[in-house]
Amino acid sequence: MYKRQVQGNITFENVGFHYSDDDTNVLSNINLNIKKGDSVALVGPSGGGKTTLCNLIPRFYDVTEGSITIDGTDIRDVTQHSLHDVTGLVSQKGVLFSGTIAENLRWGNEEASEEEVRSAAGAAQADGFVTSFTNGYDSDLGQGGSNVSGGQKQRLCIARALLKKPKILILDDSASALDFATDAALRKAIRGMNNSPTVFIVSQRAASLMYADLIIVLDDGQVAGMGTHDELLANCEVYKEIYESQFKKADSEGGVA
Repeated sequence: MYKRQVQGNITFENVGFHYSDDDTNVLSNINLNIKKGDSVALVGPSGGGKTTLCNLIPRFYDVTEGSITIDGTDIRDVTQHSLHDVTGLVSQKGVLFSGTIAENLRWGNEEASEEEVRSAAGAAQADGFVTSFTNGYDSDLGQGGSNVSGGQKQRLCIARALLKKPKILILDDSASALDFATDAALRKAIRGMNNSPTVFIVSQRAASLMYADLIIVLDDGQVAGMGTHDELLANCEVYKEIYESQFKKADSEGGVA
């Protein structure tokens, strides 16, 4: 699978998954057809299978039932290295290393130019605070990013993933420390990128999900609902409960986020 040839169309066909030491399915009968460049939000109760579903895409685990294809190719027929080459993954506990900010970002793309570094950081809403540091992108980071805030750390990790220019981007609760305005600006910037990736967003924050092209509600490892924000408010009790638990009833009736 060559990165330049990958479009980012992803299909889950009757996917089921259980861990090797337990026959109980964590995911069951998952059927999805996701187009390149779409933003897909995953929501549902804790333990519903959201992170597990995302981890199947880069083959951290292999499906135990059904198949996942990218542009029609079963991901089990390609190497993990090639999958990781086209996938950017940012978890809630993103990792930064000792070294400069630029060195940390280029871990996603060692050959990136200064312009590309700043462009990725700009999309991740990180350029503003980085350039406020005395040494800018040459500022040193402590081990684990100990000298930046939680929100700054998350934005740097997202910038590193974007610098990789992935065809598929997985944001697994990776904007939890961002305020609503920064979170919204981040999502808008990613969508506006040239050849924007297919994006999977896992979040507990309803406002981060409601403008996705497709929202998938997972409950106990199964799809409890699928559609747009308005469709799910009308037709999916699980989604409605999650949304209304975060917004006043008046806000939910008026669609205010």
